[in-house]
Amino acid sequence: MKVVEFAGYGDPARVVDCVETAEPGMPTGDEVLVEVLAAPINPADVLILEGRYPGPENLPAGGGIEGCGRVLAVGPDVTDLAPEDHVMLLGRANWVQRLRAPRSAMTPVSKDIDPLQAAMMKANPASAILMLRDYVDLEPGDWVIQNAANSAVGRHVIAVARKRGLKTVNVVRRESLIAELTALGGDLVLVDGPDLAARVRDAIGESARLPLAIDAIAGNACLRLADCLSEGGTVVNYGFLSGEPCMITPTQAIVRGITLKGFWLAGFFRRGDVDALRDIYRQIEEGLRDGSLKAPVEATYPIERVKEAMAHAVQESRDGKILILPNGPLS
Repeated sequence: MKVVEFAGYGDPARVVDCVETAEPGMPTGDEVLVEVLAAPINPADVLILEGRYPGPENLPAGGGIEGCGRVLAVGPDVTDLAPEDHVMLLGRANWVQRLRAPRSAMTPVSKDIDPLQAAMMKANPASAILMLRDYVDLEPGDWVIQNAANSAVGRHVIAVARKRGLKTVNVVRRESLIAELTALGGDLVLVDGPDLAARVRDAIGESARLPLAIDAIAGNACLRLADCLSEGGTVVNYGFLSGEPCMITPTQAIVRGITLKGFWLAGFFRRGDVDALRDIYRQIEEGLRDGSLKAPVEATYPIERVKEAMAHAVQESRDGKILILPNGPLS
């Protein structure tokens, strides 16, 4: 059986290898044996491989924080899954052809959902829903600003916000994305720059309520988002693409009452609220079914070509996700 492993940290395309290992064996007790259909390469995966994000305690280790699989067999204590069912995988080592895991490490997914989209359910759409839900009491008509708006999370923020009657300011790094994100439903799309706050207020009005900023970059990009907020607003940081500390100024914090908070999806999972988890993924399934939460896919690779897949995933100016298909093309 083929799996992706890494034995050290560094250039993601260099440290990963596709290796042969023993089959996981048949499930016992509450275990489930799953054939992995698809697993994306996320920014968090890249950061883990670079040693810049919490990852496995011991190496070598497997990778892949998301995935979708088909059930092959279930243990005698599993009553709500059966062979051929599809599941979203909640573990963090999904770049593998087959895996055996407890029933609690997966969530059923309807088979009418594209496995490529189901493989990307766990992290990005859930993060968008939770960041829009848990930090600020938003009302229809409120504005939300985000950077890295062309990312998968950013696209989901646009879709979820529209469903809630919210308006979005979407900050990007290149002009070529403006038309695309506008067509997707972004109310305002702007290229980042030192005068961002002035351009935002010129467009939405000085009195418009903009209480929430969602930051994927940190560094000065975080500070520029904070400058755009209404008094008493909140910046929620969920990523550090710049590799720099999050920044807000003393004037923003003290005089304008701006708050900086962090979001980590793993913290939500660790709280163990099963009902909340089911509700979130029920919403996501609905969005996938009606097409509103669809994430673009740029390319797929077989597991044997994981180094090529990783090199592609770290390229800038991509137009979609890179996914690994551990068992070959989907039928």
